[in-house]
Amino acid sequence: MASRNMDTNQISGQTETSTEKREVKMFRLLCADFFQRKFLRKTIPVSKCSSSADALSGVKVLDLTRVLAGPYCTQILGDLGADILKVERLKVGDDTRSWGPPFVGNTSCYFISINRNKKSICVDLKSHDGMKIIQELAKQSDVLVENYLPGKMEEYGLGYEDLKAINPQLIYCSITGYGSSGPYASRPGYDVIASSMGGLIYVTGPEDGAPCKTGVALTDLATGLYAHGAIMAALFQRQKTGCGQRISANLLSTQVACLVNLGSNYLMAGQEAKRWGTAHESIVPYQAFATSDGYITIGGTNDRQFRELCSRIKRVQLSSDPKYLTNALRVEHRRELVEELGKTLSTKTNAEWLELFQGAHFSYGPINSLSEVFADPQVQYNEMVQEINHPSAGTLKLVGPPVKFSGTGNRIRLPPPELGQHTESVLRERLGYSLTQIQQLRDIGVVN
Repeated sequence: MASRNMDTNQISGQTETSTEKREVKMFRLLCADFFQRKFLRKTIPVSKCSSSADALSGVKVLDLTRVLAGPYCTQILGDLGADILKVERLKVGDDTRSWGPPFVGNTSCYFISINRNKKSICVDLKSHDGMKIIQELAKQSDVLVENYLPGKMEEYGLGYEDLKAINPQLIYCSITGYGSSGPYASRPGYDVIASSMGGLIYVTGPEDGAPCKTGVALTDLATGLYAHGAIMAALFQRQKTGCGQRISANLLSTQVACLVNLGSNYLMAGQEAKRWGTAHESIVPYQAFATSDGYITIGGTNDRQFRELCSRIKRVQLSSDPKYLTNALRVEHRRELVEELGKTLSTKTNAEWLELFQGAHFSYGPINSLSEVFADPQVQYNEMVQEINHPSAGTLKLVGPPVKFSGTGNRIRLPPPELGQHTESVLRERLGYSLTQIQQLRDIGVVN
Protein backbone atom coordinates (compact mmCIF):
# COMPACT_ATOMS: atom_id res chain seq x y z
CA MET A 1 0.00 0.00 0.00
CA ALA A 2 2.77 2.30 0.86
CA SER A 3 4.31 1.65 -2.50
CA ARG A 4 1.02 2.16 -4.28
CA ASN A 5 0.41 5.46 -2.44
CA MET A 6 3.89 6.64 -3.35
CA ASP A 7 3.29 5.87 -6.99
CA THR A 8 -0.05 7.68 -6.91
CA ASN A 9 1.52 10.73 -5.33
CA GLN A 10 4.31 10.70 -7.87
CA ILE A 11 1.83 10.48 -10.73
CA SER A 12 -0.24 13.24 -9.16
CA GLY A 13 2.87 15.37 -8.71
CA GLN A 14 3.85 14.92 -12.36
CA THR A 15 0.37 15.97 -13.46
CA GLU A 16 0.50 19.08 -11.29
CA THR A 17 3.96 19.98 -12.55
CA SER A 18 2.83 19.63 -16.15
CA THR A 19 -0.20 21.83 -15.45
CA GLU A 20 1.96 24.44 -13.74
CA LYS A 21 4.30 24.47 -16.72
CA ARG A 22 1.41 25.05 -19.10
CA GLU A 23 0.10 27.88 -16.92
CA VAL A 24 3.52 29.51 -16.70
CA LYS A 25 3.96 29.23 -20.45
CA MET A 26 0.54 30.77 -21.06
CA PHE A 27 1.30 33.61 -18.62
CA ARG A 28 4.57 34.33 -20.39
CA LEU A 29 2.87 34.38 -23.77
CA LEU A 30 0.26 36.81 -22.48
CA CYS A 31 2.96 39.06 -20.99
CA ALA A 32 4.95 38.98 -24.23
CA ASP A 33 1.85 39.85 -26.24
CA PHE A 34 1.04 42.75 -23.88
CA PHE A 35 4.60 44.05 -24.06
CA GLN A 36 4.60 43.75 -27.85
CA ARG A 37 1.35 45.67 -28.22
CA LYS A 38 2.09 48.36 -25.62
CA PHE A 39 5.76 49.12 -25.96
CA LEU A 40 7.23 47.77 -29.18
CA ARG A 41 6.85 49.27 -32.62
CA LYS A 42 3.94 48.04 -34.63
CA THR A 43 4.57 46.81 -38.13
CA ILE A 44 3.54 49.66 -40.39
CA PRO A 45 3.66 49.62 -44.18
CA VAL A 46 6.59 51.62 -45.56
CA SER A 47 4.17 53.79 -47.55
CA LYS A 48 2.76 55.12 -44.27
CA CYS A 49 6.20 55.99 -42.82
CA SER A 50 6.96 58.83 -45.21
CA SER A 51 5.13 61.60 -43.33
CA SER A 52 7.09 64.84 -42.88
CA ALA A 53 4.84 66.18 -40.10
CA ASP A 54 6.56 68.07 -37.30
CA ALA A 55 7.40 65.74 -34.41
CA LEU A 56 5.88 68.01 -31.74
CA SER A 57 2.96 69.29 -33.77
CA GLY A 58 0.04 69.87 -31.41
CA VAL A 59 2.22 70.17 -28.29
CA LYS A 60 1.49 73.47 -26.52
CA VAL A 61 4.33 75.06 -24.57
CA LEU A 62 3.88 78.00 -22.21
CA ASP A 63 7.24 79.77 -22.15
CA LEU A 64 7.92 82.00 -19.14
CA THR A 65 11.68 82.22 -19.68
CA ARG A 66 14.09 85.03 -20.40
CA VAL A 67 17.70 85.54 -21.51
CA LEU A 68 19.37 82.37 -22.89
CA ALA A 69 19.04 78.90 -21.32
CA GLY A 70 15.22 78.87 -21.22
CA PRO A 71 14.57 80.55 -24.58
CA TYR A 72 17.15 78.27 -26.22
CA CYS A 73 15.33 75.23 -24.81
CA THR A 74 11.92 76.37 -26.04
CA GLN A 75 13.29 77.38 -29.44
CA ILE A 76 14.49 73.81 -29.97
CA LEU A 77 10.99 72.57 -29.11
CA GLY A 78 9.54 75.16 -31.49
CA ASP A 79 11.82 74.03 -34.33
CA LEU A 80 10.38 70.54 -33.83
CA GLY A 81 6.86 71.86 -34.30
CA ALA A 82 5.65 72.71 -30.79
CA ASP A 83 3.37 75.73 -30.38
CA ILE A 84 5.45 78.08 -28.21
CA LEU A 85 3.67 80.90 -26.40
CA LYS A 86 6.24 83.29 -24.96
CA VAL A 87 4.99 85.31 -21.98
CA GLU A 88 6.86 88.61 -21.60
CA ARG A 89 6.88 91.58 -19.27
CA LEU A 90 4.73 94.54 -20.22
CA LYS A 91 6.49 97.19 -22.35
CA VAL A 92 9.97 95.74 -21.69
CA GLY A 93 9.77 92.09 -22.66
CA ASP A 94 12.64 89.62 -22.52
CA ASP A 95 15.86 91.27 -21.28
CA THR A 96 17.67 90.31 -24.48
CA ARG A 97 15.39 92.47 -26.64
CA SER A 98 17.59 95.40 -25.56
CA TRP A 99 20.91 93.54 -25.59
CA GLY A 100 22.50 95.40 -28.47
CA PRO A 101 23.90 96.76 -30.64
CA PRO A 102 23.59 95.31 -33.15
CA PHE A 103 19.87 95.67 -33.77
CA VAL A 104 17.75 94.71 -36.76
CA GLY A 105 14.71 96.94 -36.88
CA ASN A 106 13.83 97.52 -33.23
CA THR A 107 15.00 94.08 -32.05
CA SER A 108 18.47 92.99 -30.97
CA CYS A 109 20.26 90.30 -32.95
CA TYR A 110 20.71 88.48 -29.62
CA PHE A 111 16.94 88.15 -29.10
CA ILE A 112 16.44 87.14 -32.73
CA SER A 113 18.94 84.28 -32.38
CA ILE A 114 16.93 82.34 -29.75
CA ASN A 115 13.25 83.25 -30.18
CA ARG A 116 12.05 82.06 -33.56
CA ASN A 117 8.99 79.84 -33.89
CA LYS A 118 7.28 81.58 -30.95
CA LYS A 119 4.33 83.85 -30.32
CA SER A 120 4.58 86.72 -27.83
CA ILE A 121 2.04 87.92 -25.29
CA CYS A 122 2.60 90.51 -22.57
CA VAL A 123 1.00 89.79 -19.18
CA ASP A 124 1.54 91.25 -15.71
CA LEU A 125 2.06 88.11 -13.62
CA LYS A 126 1.83 90.07 -10.37
CA SER A 127 -1.78 91.03 -10.96
CA HIS A 128 -4.70 88.78 -10.08
CA ASP A 129 -6.10 89.00 -13.61
CA GLY A 130 -2.67 88.24 -15.06
CA MET A 131 -2.38 85.18 -12.84
CA LYS A 132 -5.79 83.98 -14.04
CA ILE A 133 -4.72 84.34 -17.68
CA ILE A 134 -1.62 82.21 -17.12
CA GLN A 135 -3.62 79.64 -15.19
CA GLU A 136 -6.15 79.42 -18.00
CA LEU A 137 -3.35 78.99 -20.55
CA ALA A 138 -1.59 76.41 -18.36
CA LYS A 139 -4.81 74.43 -18.12
CA GLN A 140 -4.70 73.83 -21.87
CA SER A 141 -0.88 73.49 -22.19
CA ASP A 142 1.29 70.39 -22.30
CA VAL A 143 4.50 71.99 -21.06
CA LEU A 144 5.41 75.06 -19.02
CA VAL A 145 9.02 76.27 -18.86
CA GLU A 146 10.09 79.00 -16.42
CA ASN A 147 13.37 80.38 -15.12
CA TYR A 148 12.35 82.66 -12.28
CA LEU A 149 14.13 82.62 -8.93
CA PRO A 150 12.94 79.70 -6.77
CA GLY A 151 9.73 80.62 -4.95
CA LYS A 152 8.78 83.49 -7.25
CA MET A 153 6.27 81.50 -9.30
CA GLU A 154 4.68 80.27 -6.07
CA GLU A 155 4.28 83.92 -5.00
CA TYR A 156 2.38 84.54 -8.22
CA GLY A 157 0.12 81.53 -7.62
CA LEU A 158 1.77 79.81 -10.57
CA GLY A 159 3.98 77.22 -8.89
CA TYR A 160 3.99 73.58 -9.89
CA GLU A 161 1.52 72.48 -7.21
CA ASP A 162 -0.82 75.36 -8.10
CA LEU A 163 -0.93 74.39 -11.76
CA LYS A 164 -0.85 70.64 -11.19
CA ALA A 165 -4.14 71.02 -9.34
CA ILE A 166 -5.81 72.35 -12.49
CA ASN A 167 -3.83 70.31 -15.04
CA PRO A 168 -2.33 67.05 -13.71
CA GLN A 169 -0.90 66.30 -17.16
CA LEU A 170 1.23 69.45 -17.22
CA ILE A 171 4.99 69.01 -17.56
CA TYR A 172 6.49 71.87 -15.55
CA CYS A 173 10.17 72.61 -16.17
CA SER A 174 12.04 75.00 -13.87
CA ILE A 175 15.47 76.28 -14.91
CA THR A 176 17.46 77.92 -12.13
CA GLY A 177 21.02 78.98 -11.43
CA TYR A 178 21.84 76.53 -8.67
CA GLY A 179 18.77 74.41 -7.95
CA SER A 180 15.30 74.92 -6.49
CA SER A 181 16.62 74.49 -2.95
CA GLY A 182 19.95 74.52 -1.15
CA PRO A 183 22.40 77.16 0.12
CA TYR A 184 22.62 79.08 -3.19
CA ALA A 185 19.01 78.68 -4.36
CA SER A 186 18.09 82.36 -3.89
CA ARG A 187 21.09 83.68 -5.83
CA PRO A 188 20.56 85.02 -9.36
CA GLY A 189 22.10 82.59 -11.83
CA TYR A 190 24.09 83.64 -14.88
CA ASP A 191 26.25 81.64 -17.24
CA VAL A 192 29.58 83.24 -16.42
CA ILE A 193 29.02 82.73 -12.67
CA ALA A 194 27.92 79.11 -13.01
CA SER A 195 30.78 78.35 -15.39
CA SER A 196 33.15 79.97 -12.87
CA MET A 197 31.83 77.95 -9.95
CA GLY A 198 31.45 74.75 -11.99
CA GLY A 199 35.07 74.66 -13.15
CA LEU A 200 34.75 75.58 -16.84
CA ILE A 201 36.46 78.96 -16.59
CA TYR A 202 39.19 77.50 -14.37
CA VAL A 203 40.24 75.12 -17.16
CA THR A 204 39.82 77.61 -20.01
CA GLY A 205 42.59 79.93 -21.18
CA PRO A 206 46.34 79.93 -21.90
CA GLU A 207 48.41 77.44 -19.95
CA ASP A 208 50.38 80.14 -18.16
CA GLY A 209 47.69 82.83 -18.27
CA ALA A 210 44.57 83.90 -16.42
CA PRO A 211 41.27 81.98 -16.56
CA CYS A 212 39.05 82.94 -19.51
CA LYS A 213 35.34 82.74 -20.24
CA THR A 214 34.29 80.89 -23.35
CA GLY A 215 33.33 82.92 -26.40
CA VAL A 216 29.68 81.85 -26.14
CA ALA A 217 27.65 80.98 -23.05
CA LEU A 218 28.15 77.22 -23.18
CA THR A 219 26.75 76.52 -19.71
CA ASP A 220 23.49 78.27 -20.61
CA LEU A 221 23.28 76.41 -23.89
CA ALA A 222 24.03 73.03 -22.31
CA THR A 223 21.36 73.66 -19.67
CA GLY A 224 18.83 74.47 -22.39
CA LEU A 225 19.75 71.25 -24.18
CA TYR A 226 19.46 69.19 -20.99
CA ALA A 227 16.07 70.77 -20.26
CA HIS A 228 14.85 70.11 -23.81
CA GLY A 229 15.86 66.45 -23.53
CA ALA A 230 14.18 66.11 -20.15
CA ILE A 231 10.95 67.59 -21.52
CA MET A 232 10.99 65.16 -24.43
CA ALA A 233 11.47 62.27 -21.99
CA ALA A 234 8.62 63.54 -19.80
CA LEU A 235 6.31 63.77 -22.82
CA PHE A 236 7.16 60.16 -23.67
CA GLN A 237 6.58 59.09 -20.08
CA ARG A 238 3.23 60.89 -20.04
CA GLN A 239 2.09 58.80 -23.00
CA LYS A 240 2.46 55.73 -20.77
CA THR A 241 1.19 57.12 -17.46
CA GLY A 242 -1.11 60.00 -18.40
CA CYS A 243 0.60 62.13 -15.75
CA GLY A 244 2.77 65.22 -15.94
CA GLN A 245 5.67 65.93 -13.63
CA ARG A 246 8.07 68.61 -12.48
CA ILE A 247 11.53 68.89 -14.04
CA SER A 248 14.29 70.84 -12.30
CA ALA A 249 17.39 71.87 -14.27
CA ASN A 250 20.09 74.28 -13.17
CA LEU A 251 23.21 75.87 -14.57
CA LEU A 252 25.63 74.74 -11.87
CA SER A 253 24.69 71.05 -12.00
CA THR A 254 24.78 71.13 -15.78
CA GLN A 255 28.27 72.57 -15.79
CA VAL A 256 29.52 70.01 -13.27
CA ALA A 257 28.05 67.25 -15.46
CA CYS A 258 29.81 68.77 -18.48
CA LEU A 259 33.24 68.38 -16.88
CA VAL A 260 33.05 64.77 -18.17
CA ASN A 261 36.61 63.35 -18.33
CA LEU A 262 38.05 66.15 -16.18
CA GLY A 263 35.58 65.37 -13.42
CA SER A 264 36.31 61.67 -13.77
CA ASN A 265 40.07 62.27 -13.64
CA TYR A 266 39.68 64.16 -10.39
CA LEU A 267 37.16 61.87 -8.69
CA MET A 268 38.91 58.60 -9.51
CA ALA A 269 42.56 59.55 -9.92
CA GLY A 270 42.81 62.68 -7.78
CA GLN A 271 44.12 64.61 -10.78
CA GLU A 272 43.39 68.33 -10.59
CA ALA A 273 42.63 69.91 -13.97
CA LYS A 274 44.53 72.90 -15.33
CA ARG A 275 44.43 75.24 -18.31
CA TRP A 276 45.95 73.96 -21.53
CA GLY A 277 45.02 76.67 -24.05
CA THR A 278 43.86 74.77 -27.13
CA ALA A 279 45.73 71.62 -26.08
CA HIS A 280 44.36 68.45 -24.49
CA GLU A 281 45.66 67.20 -21.18
CA SER A 282 45.60 63.51 -22.20
CA ILE A 283 46.26 63.52 -25.96
CA VAL A 284 49.30 64.88 -27.84
CA PRO A 285 49.25 66.34 -30.44
CA TYR A 286 45.70 67.65 -30.22
CA GLN A 287 45.74 71.46 -30.37
CA ALA A 288 46.07 74.56 -32.52
CA PHE A 289 49.33 75.49 -34.21
CA ALA A 290 50.33 78.80 -35.76
CA THR A 291 50.77 78.77 -39.51
CA SER A 292 52.32 81.56 -41.59
CA ASP A 293 48.95 83.32 -41.92
CA GLY A 294 46.70 81.99 -39.14
CA TYR A 295 46.06 78.94 -36.99
CA ILE A 296 45.17 75.34 -37.71
CA THR A 297 43.97 72.73 -35.24
CA ILE A 298 45.30 69.19 -35.62
CA GLY A 299 44.46 65.98 -33.79
CA GLY A 300 46.86 63.04 -33.98
CA THR A 301 44.81 61.08 -31.47
CA ASN A 302 46.44 57.65 -31.90
CA ASP A 303 49.81 56.25 -32.99
CA ARG A 304 48.73 55.60 -36.58
CA GLN A 305 47.40 59.13 -37.00
CA PHE A 306 50.57 60.59 -35.48
CA ARG A 307 52.73 58.68 -37.95
CA GLU A 308 50.62 59.89 -40.85
CA LEU A 309 50.82 63.49 -39.63
CA CYS A 310 54.61 63.28 -39.42
CA SER A 311 54.72 61.83 -42.92
CA ARG A 312 52.52 64.55 -44.42
CA ILE A 313 54.58 67.38 -42.91
CA LYS A 314 57.78 65.54 -43.93
CA ARG A 315 59.00 64.96 -40.36
CA VAL A 316 58.97 61.15 -40.43
CA GLN A 317 61.86 60.96 -37.99
CA LEU A 318 59.59 62.31 -35.23
CA SER A 319 57.29 59.29 -35.45
CA SER A 320 60.21 56.89 -34.99
CA ASP A 321 61.79 58.82 -32.12
CA PRO A 322 61.63 56.61 -28.98
CA LYS A 323 60.30 59.59 -27.01
CA TYR A 324 57.17 59.79 -29.17
CA LEU A 325 56.28 56.17 -29.96
CA THR A 326 53.11 56.11 -27.83
CA ASN A 327 50.58 58.71 -26.73
CA ALA A 328 51.69 58.32 -23.11
CA LEU A 329 55.26 59.14 -24.16
CA ARG A 330 54.07 62.05 -26.28
CA VAL A 331 52.19 63.45 -23.30
CA GLU A 332 55.34 63.06 -21.19
CA HIS A 333 57.44 64.89 -23.78
CA ARG A 334 54.70 67.30 -24.83
CA ARG A 335 56.69 70.55 -24.87
CA GLU A 336 59.53 69.44 -27.11
CA LEU A 337 57.23 67.60 -29.53
CA VAL A 338 54.84 70.54 -29.85
CA GLU A 339 57.81 72.84 -30.41
CA GLU A 340 59.12 70.64 -33.22
CA LEU A 341 55.73 70.39 -34.90
CA GLY A 342 55.20 74.12 -34.49
CA LYS A 343 58.46 74.96 -36.26
CA THR A 344 57.36 73.04 -39.33
CA LEU A 345 53.70 74.10 -39.37
CA SER A 346 54.64 77.79 -39.20
CA THR A 347 56.37 77.56 -42.59
CA LYS A 348 53.20 77.34 -44.71
CA THR A 349 49.79 79.02 -44.92
CA ASN A 350 46.54 77.52 -43.74
CA ALA A 351 45.51 76.91 -47.35
CA GLU A 352 48.77 75.12 -48.16
CA TRP A 353 48.47 72.79 -45.16
CA LEU A 354 44.80 72.12 -45.87
CA GLU A 355 45.76 71.06 -49.39
CA LEU A 356 48.53 68.79 -48.10
CA PHE A 357 46.21 67.24 -45.50
CA GLN A 358 43.44 66.50 -47.98
CA GLY A 359 42.28 62.89 -47.47
CA ALA A 360 44.22 62.43 -44.23
CA HIS A 361 42.94 60.02 -41.56
CA PHE A 362 43.74 62.44 -38.74
CA SER A 363 41.45 65.37 -37.93
CA TYR A 364 42.35 68.92 -38.88
CA GLY A 365 40.73 72.27 -39.55
CA PRO A 366 41.50 75.99 -39.59
CA ILE A 367 40.52 78.34 -36.77
CA ASN A 368 37.91 80.39 -38.64
CA SER A 369 36.58 83.86 -38.11
CA LEU A 370 32.78 84.15 -38.42
CA SER A 371 33.08 85.36 -42.01
CA GLU A 372 35.10 82.22 -42.75
CA VAL A 373 32.62 80.03 -40.85
CA PHE A 374 29.68 81.10 -42.97
CA ALA A 375 31.73 80.92 -46.18
CA ASP A 376 32.84 77.37 -45.40
CA PRO A 377 31.60 74.96 -48.11
CA GLN A 378 30.49 72.30 -45.61
CA VAL A 379 28.55 74.83 -43.52
CA GLN A 380 26.83 76.01 -46.69
CA TYR A 381 26.15 72.45 -47.84
CA ASN A 382 24.58 71.70 -44.44
CA GLU A 383 22.19 74.64 -45.02
CA MET A 384 22.99 76.18 -41.67
CA VAL A 385 21.85 79.65 -42.78
CA GLN A 386 18.15 80.07 -43.46
CA GLU A 387 16.05 83.13 -44.28
CA ILE A 388 12.62 84.23 -43.08
CA ASN A 389 10.65 87.48 -43.32
CA HIS A 390 10.14 89.56 -40.16
CA PRO A 391 7.25 92.04 -39.77
CA SER A 392 9.47 95.07 -39.06
CA ALA A 393 13.02 93.98 -39.87
CA GLY A 394 12.49 92.52 -43.34
CA THR A 395 14.41 89.42 -44.36
CA LEU A 396 16.35 87.78 -41.53
CA LYS A 397 19.27 85.41 -41.93
CA LEU A 398 19.19 82.90 -39.09
CA VAL A 399 21.36 79.98 -38.04
CA GLY A 400 19.07 77.03 -38.63
CA PRO A 401 18.56 73.80 -36.66
CA PRO A 402 21.66 71.58 -36.74
CA VAL A 403 19.80 68.24 -36.72
CA LYS A 404 18.02 66.77 -39.74
CA PHE A 405 15.28 64.11 -39.68
CA SER A 406 14.26 61.85 -42.55
CA GLY A 407 10.57 61.87 -41.64
CA THR A 408 10.06 64.79 -39.25
CA GLY A 409 10.16 68.54 -39.61
CA ASN A 410 12.85 70.57 -37.83
CA ARG A 411 12.63 74.00 -39.31
CA ILE A 412 12.09 77.72 -38.99
CA ARG A 413 8.37 78.35 -39.37
CA LEU A 414 7.89 81.73 -37.69
CA PRO A 415 10.15 84.76 -37.26
CA PRO A 416 11.00 85.97 -33.75
CA PRO A 417 7.88 87.84 -32.57
CA GLU A 418 7.43 91.53 -31.92
CA LEU A 419 6.79 92.34 -28.27
CA GLY A 420 3.17 91.42 -27.46
CA GLN A 421 2.44 90.74 -31.11
CA HIS A 422 0.01 87.91 -30.33
CA THR A 423 -1.58 89.06 -27.07
CA GLU A 424 -4.95 89.89 -28.56
CA SER A 425 -5.20 86.86 -30.86
CA VAL A 426 -4.25 84.44 -28.07
CA LEU A 427 -6.72 85.91 -25.57
CA ARG A 428 -9.50 85.81 -28.16
CA GLU A 429 -8.83 82.49 -29.88
CA ARG A 430 -7.51 80.37 -27.01
CA LEU A 431 -9.33 81.82 -24.03
CA GLY A 432 -12.45 83.29 -25.63
CA TYR A 433 -11.97 86.85 -24.36
CA SER A 434 -13.98 89.55 -26.10
CA LEU A 435 -12.41 92.69 -27.52
CA THR A 436 -14.09 94.66 -24.74
CA GLN A 437 -12.54 92.44 -22.06
CA ILE A 438 -9.11 92.71 -23.67
CA GLN A 439 -9.34 96.49 -23.82
CA GLN A 440 -10.34 96.60 -20.15
CA LEU A 441 -7.27 94.51 -19.29
CA ARG A 442 -5.12 96.93 -21.31
CA ASP A 443 -6.62 99.91 -19.54
CA ILE A 444 -5.71 98.56 -16.09
CA GLY A 445 -2.23 97.45 -17.16
CA VAL A 446 -2.65 93.68 -17.11
CA VAL A 447 -1.77 93.10 -20.78
CA ASN A 448 -0.45 95.06 -23.71
